[in-house]
Amino acid sequence: MADTGEGKKEEADFKKLQSFPLIRHTDMPEEMRVETMELCVTACEKYATNNESAAKMIKEVMDKKFGSSWHVVIGEGFGFEITHEVKNLLYMFFGGSLAVCVWKCS
Repeated sequence: MADTGEGKKEEADFKKLQSFPLIRHTDMPEEMRVETMELCVTACEKYATNNESAAKMIKEVMDKKFGSSWHVVIGEGFGFEITHEVKNLLYMFFGGSLAVCVWKCS
């Protein structure tokens, strides 16, 4: 049986490798996409163990910066079907399996 310390090290190395954001789908303009992606990465790193706080942080910043009615879902292994305003959707992965979906609807 493998040493558990070695297994944790391999998992940490994998997470370090997968720490860059990977955009799955977006229709945001370039500038908004970059700002939103950086905000999502910052929130997920700041609240690594609390997805609810990370989502709240993202929503509050997006509401202030781009107007109200932003919605955020952060988690692993979820599906969704949403209606959103055109050019206001970002669906990305961060840290391997953590998904972040940010969209605006009135």
